[in-house]
Amino acid sequence: MDWNRIEGSWKQFSGKAKEQWGKLTDDDIAQINGNREQLEGKLQERYGKAKDEVRKEIDDWSTRV
Repeated sequence: MDWNRIEGSWKQFSGKAKEQWGKLTDDDIAQINGNREQLEGKLQERYGKAKDEVRKEIDDWSTRV
């Protein structure tokens, strides 16, 4: 799915993001607010993963939602 669509409908997709990445807090979700770079940063912070790994996870997730 086009990230612009996810960003524009973040409130709808935020629940799915929390299901996918359970370590994200409600505050994280609010701060991300649909911004992909913010999501990447928070996932790196919460899960200790490399940027490339996080980008792939987000790409995979965005094609399924």
